[in-house]
Amino acid sequence: MRVEALLAGVALALVLALTVPASAADVVARIGVTPQRAAMPGVTGPFNPSPGRAALGRLAFFDPRLSEPAGTSCASCHDPAKAFSGNHGSRIGVPLGSRPGLLGVRNTPSALYAAYVPPLFFYQDDDAPAPTPFGGLFADGRADDVPALVRHPLLDSNEMHNRSLDAVAAKLRGAAYAEGLKREFGAGALDTTPGAIAALGRAMESFLQSREMAPFSSRYDAWVQGKASLRPQELRGLKLFKNPDKGNCASCHKFNETSSNPARSMFTDYGFDAIGVPRNRAIPANRNAGYFDPGLCITARASKWPDSGQWCGYFRTPSLRNVAVRERWMHNGVFTTLRDAVAFYATRSIEPERWYRKGELFDDLPERYRGNVNAATLPYNRRKGMQPALNDDEIDAIVAFLRTLTDAPWAGRQ
Repeated sequence: MRVEALLAGVALALVLALTVPASAADVVARIGVTPQRAAMPGVTGPFNPSPGRAALGRLAFFDPRLSEPAGTSCASCHDPAKAFSGNHGSRIGVPLGSRPGLLGVRNTPSALYAAYVPPLFFYQDDDAPAPTPFGGLFADGRADDVPALVRHPLLDSNEMHNRSLDAVAAKLRGAAYAEGLKREFGAGALDTTPGAIAALGRAMESFLQSREMAPFSSRYDAWVQGKASLRPQELRGLKLFKNPDKGNCASCHKFNETSSNPARSMFTDYGFDAIGVPRNRAIPANRNAGYFDPGLCITARASKWPDSGQWCGYFRTPSLRNVAVRERWMHNGVFTTLRDAVAFYATRSIEPERWYRKGELFDDLPERYRGNVNAATLPYNRRKGMQPALNDDEIDAIVAFLRTLTDAPWAGRQ
């Protein structure tokens, strides 16, 4: 079903490409409104944001007045003490919002390295039967850049709960850094709501492009540069991480250990996968047995992709940089330890009763979409009763390697 639908999408895209202007020279077609590119994009950066503009973005990032009621800033969930992740004091895997008792439905991702995520696009390599999507901010890829991203948490009723962008603009006009925004973006920058929101987005983008938000200071980075060594267990974990017959992690969490450019080792390909994580039954929204987070298919529908249902259950592959500092793991925060997250990959289908209530596979998706879950590639392609691709010692070794990806400011907190 998926391949046929994608091929149909390519045919539609070729028609659309004749009527929709290309936004870049390498756009060869469009699938819905999403560009299909002839080549994967090069390494993003290096960035050189204006220090003044980045400082304004940082002030806005930490401004608790931008929520309704006041008291919740971007940094409340993207906590700098936790490598800019965290869930605002929640202990169930998803963040508290600005109003007591209200929680989101997804685990807060780290804001570190967010500036490196490319806009949403399709690409088809030589071995692929059809184009597949990559990039886009959020786990469902719905925002192409930081200015578009910032609107979502500001207006989300379970997050910062502003009633409108007009309300946000009014708060910006009264902010302590309002004059700074005017100096940076023009005297009339805050006079209109679109102007104020644009100034906020551009300032926030500069902050996320700053060195503070992309330090590249992990032991892994130092090792690649010949400035540090990795312990035997960590090196073993690295080999298992790369081995296509063992962890096979590098097939999605891509990196380049031979390059001294750290941006070539983001430990993600920015692609999407459906891995069928267990349902987090502590999430308030999940008390409704009929509620499911469909993931990428929301974006697929909005972007007019054909047969959008084939993308339900897909979420963007996150970067593994600073993964050991997380409070919870997976898009729904279901796992409380990094080791469980790694073990899940290796034993998901072999020991379903370990991960799923009553052993019911892929219970965080409606039955009609469970066929979307990846059961073909290693290590997912095992069946109940088979030997896992990774034993306990090997899982421990991969976890040890993942801890080398923690940047220096958080190395003592993993």
